[in-house]
Amino acid sequence: MSSILAEKVALAITDAIETDELVLPTMPEMALKVREVAENPNASVKQLANVIGSDAALTARIIKVANSALYRGAVEIQDLNMALMRLGMATTCTLATGLAMEQMFQATTDMVDKRLRQVWQASSEIAGMCTLLCKRYTRLRPDQATLAGLVHKIGVLPILSYAEDHPGLLKDSITLDSIIKTTHPSIGVKILTAWDFPKDIQSVPVTHLNFTRQTAQGDYADLVTVALLETQRDQFNDLDYRSVTAFTRLGIDPANVLGNDPETKKALANAMGML
Repeated sequence: MSSILAEKVALAITDAIETDELVLPTMPEMALKVREVAENPNASVKQLANVIGSDAALTARIIKVANSALYRGAVEIQDLNMALMRLGMATTCTLATGLAMEQMFQATTDMVDKRLRQVWQASSEIAGMCTLLCKRYTRLRPDQATLAGLVHKIGVLPILSYAEDHPGLLKDSITLDSIIKTTHPSIGVKILTAWDFPKDIQSVPVTHLNFTRQTAQGDYADLVTVALLETQRDQFNDLDYRSVTAFTRLGIDPANVLGNDPETKKALANAMGML
């Protein structure tokens, strides 16, 4: 009965989005301001600093990332200007865009708020691992890898928004979990497409779950796939990791993702906590 109900509600949510009865979330104002600077070829570091500096919490997070193990230099970063010099404008813009989204993972209902915070926490950890894997195994952009990890479950937002207006659904956690699992990927693609994210990020909500996907070379979806499988192994006990094509494309041993270097494991702990 639960699966039938889940299918009906999932279809109702999709229909509500298609008919604009359930509005897709809009990108946070701060993220839009940062993007505006990023897309201006004549923008200066000072302009970006002025935009980010207007948000004390975001400023603190950017400084924290700049001091994290993945970006740390010889000198400790103490202010936003120093962070910008270390990270560069492109990386700072991408990170600021991703971090600004955290404000979206909040709700007025305690039950929904708890779920959203869990999604953000898990996404942050996967984003950190994506960044580490990106630096170690690829020539892709680490900041884009971080962003891919942060937004891979963005489709959960409108689903929980719908559930907030349907209290009966909130009380049926099994059905709600089933709806989220089957529906969030396609909704996530709709959101990221509407936000005009880069093409290789737009598809991540769907493609990272296609474990036998065939593509020419490793990409950001592959990084999210590996990060997800590594951080949530207990949820994929029946999956033969050797069949997951993302490992092959990235040149990663599925039985030993991090290798045997204790420093790498320490770096992972730092990376997963950097956001």
